[in-house]
Amino acid sequence: MFTERGTWSPVGKPAASPPERSVPAMPQHLSGDISEVKFLTVAEVAATMRVSKMTVYRLVHNGELPAVQVGRSFRINEDDVNEYLRKSFYSAG
Repeated sequence: MFTERGTWSPVGKPAASPPERSVPAMPQHLSGDISEVKFLTVAEVAATMRVSKMTVYRLVHNGELPAVQVGRSFRINEDDVNEYLRKSFYSAG
């Protein structure tokens, strides 16, 4: 069955709208000239942090590590990686 909007839905059930994607704001430290910023790939960040690429993807998707999406891939500011590591440092006493 097709609905008024031309989308298909099972009989008796209205078609669900696709979820809205919110676009996060650019971090304050990047709001100026970004020509000198060094962006890293997910693989480079994973190698730097010595974790899997999936861990980096989780950090990005959870909003713990800011990233720029270019097409289907992500680029992460090197300074953001260093800041994340600084904040995550754990001192066993």
